Amino acid sequence: MPLARIRSSFAKQGLMTTLGASLDKVEPGFVEIALSPAPAVSQQHGFVHAGAVAAIADSAAGYAALSVLPEGSGVLTAEFKINLLAPAAGERGRVVKAGRTLTLSQADVFAIKGGEEKLIAHLTATLMAIVGRDGVVD
Repeated sequence: MPLARIRSSFAKQGLMTTLGASLDKVEPGFVEIALSPAPAVSQQHGFVHAGAVAAIADSAAGYAALSVLPEGSGVLTAEFKINLLAPAAGERGRVVKAGRTLTLSQADVFAIKGGEEKLIAHLTATLMAIVGRDGVVD
């Protein structure tokens, strides 16, 4: 799968643009999205809002899944669960098991401060492969 397709698709995501998230790394089965803490994505205590953390984790898991599917496929999240472990931002998504119809993917979210990483959230997602459906396949 051409990984340029993932970069092109990510650029179309209005939410990622609104959050100020960036696509930092794309490899087969692995996607990294970065989000810098900023007032626009904070909650009342100044930490990055859990909704923003979940959004970048879901996108990373989805794009990691898409990166191993054949051309002409798309993915939609069927479900996800996120464990919030500490305040933060920055994350990595990877594919755990890719299937023809369902793919299990995970995303770990890290806070990076002073060059040190701290795991702050873990997401598991089930994604459904979509083929031949208008508006879903990039």
